[in-house]
Amino acid sequence: MKNRRFDFNSIGFKLWGYFILFAILIVGLIWLLQISFLRTFYENMKLKEVEKTAKGLVQEFRSDGSFDDFTAELNKYIQGTDTYAKVETGDGRIIYRPDYDGGRQPYFYRTETLSLRYNLQHSQFPTYSEISQGENNNKILSYACYLHKATEGTDKENMENSIVLYIFAPLFPVSSTISILRTQLVYITVIALLLAFSMAFYLATHITRPIREITKSAAEMGQGNYGVQFKGNSYSEINELAETLTDASIELEKTNMYQKDLIANVSHDLKTPLSIIKSYAEMIRDLSGDNKEKRNKHLGSIIEEADRLNMLVDDMLTMSRMQNRTIELERKDFDLSDVVQSLLASYDILAEQEGYNFILNSPGPLLVNGDEAKIKQVVINLITNAVKYCGTDKEIIVTLKKAGKRVRCEVQDHGQGIAPDEINHVWEKYYKSSTNHVRPTEGSGLGLSIVKEILTMHKAGYGVISKQGKGSTFWFEMDQVKQAKNRRA
Repeated sequence: MKNRRFDFNSIGFKLWGYFILFAILIVGLIWLLQISFLRTFYENMKLKEVEKTAKGLVQEFRSDGSFDDFTAELNKYIQGTDTYAKVETGDGRIIYRPDYDGGRQPYFYRTETLSLRYNLQHSQFPTYSEISQGENNNKILSYACYLHKATEGTDKENMENSIVLYIFAPLFPVSSTISILRTQLVYITVIALLLAFSMAFYLATHITRPIREITKSAAEMGQGNYGVQFKGNSYSEINELAETLTDASIELEKTNMYQKDLIANVSHDLKTPLSIIKSYAEMIRDLSGDNKEKRNKHLGSIIEEADRLNMLVDDMLTMSRMQNRTIELERKDFDLSDVVQSLLASYDILAEQEGYNFILNSPGPLLVNGDEAKIKQVVINLITNAVKYCGTDKEIIVTLKKAGKRVRCEVQDHGQGIAPDEINHVWEKYYKSSTNHVRPTEGSGLGLSIVKEILTMHKAGYGVISKQGKGSTFWFEMDQVKQAKNRRA
């Protein structure tokens, strides 16, 4: 068996590769987001926070409330943060500047607003923001927006009457944060890769082990050891594969058994008539060649055995052609009652010479659609089988009747019946029931198998009902042709 441990096309290797690649992509994405975009992400989030606060303060100022309410909201926003805010006129006069606890003033307390005011006045938007360098190389986010913008009068009057809100927020250095994150990401990377290796190893082992076992069992089956049981695991697909291969193994075992039975039965069936033919031919040559009466008797025996051989070969060819689906049905409407009645007439010789009693129960014409010749063969095989296994009363009853929209044909005997454990096998090729024959007739062993194949081709129902000591009833059902009486008329 090929060693797939280092096979680059194996499921195990590809699982390893996919898990490691997935882990590397995830960790790489985390590194990219946390290291490369952390600074930009932090600044954008800070700007959105300031914009949201400014929008709320503007709404508070423009509401019906007093200026005191606005300053209370502004002080509430400032308290407990490192953010600084003030309100000025458009020409730079301070209107309000909140006090800080204990006289604390942030390093950007003295930030000039001239540049911000100029850019705001010349901006097409009602707000303006920028990031500038403050003391000790610390960055500051500066934001300006109108609380009130005067639009009547001279430019100087408009600037004097306009009210601008300024908000300054420190942007703390993220270098130390990035350094801490980088250290954490190293641990995360190592842990992620270890987990990926562990998961890949577990899944590769858990998936490939049953596949290797299935391959091993398949190799064993390939060596002729049929009936091998294939084992799956907790995955539905592998379980279905194992079940399918197990069924295939069982069917191969049956096929192998049938093949052996076929060789044994055919050899036996051929050997007996060939031996008889040879014996009688030698007798004609050595003893009865000049005795016309004995010669004709021996020649009759040779003809009988030749007929047996011919019947065996015909049945084998018929079975082979039906199983290969090389036989096409010649469908037409015909009266099943007429077919059965004409076939029973051919058994009159048995009734006269050996005391058999054939009874036909039929309500009248029963029109069905199918291959008339093939259905005749079905009925003949069923009646012949009943003759072989009928009881001491030698009575065979053929019943035709309607069963819903179908026509049912039953062939009943009063023989010893079939054992329960043998009923499912009577349709198999060359299967011989343990029940003793009443009439010492020889057949090809394919009669009921041919019946099964023909009825299957017709998509007809069939079966057998049997009780030991009381006899058996073989039956089949075909769809009844509508308005059968009118068609027959």
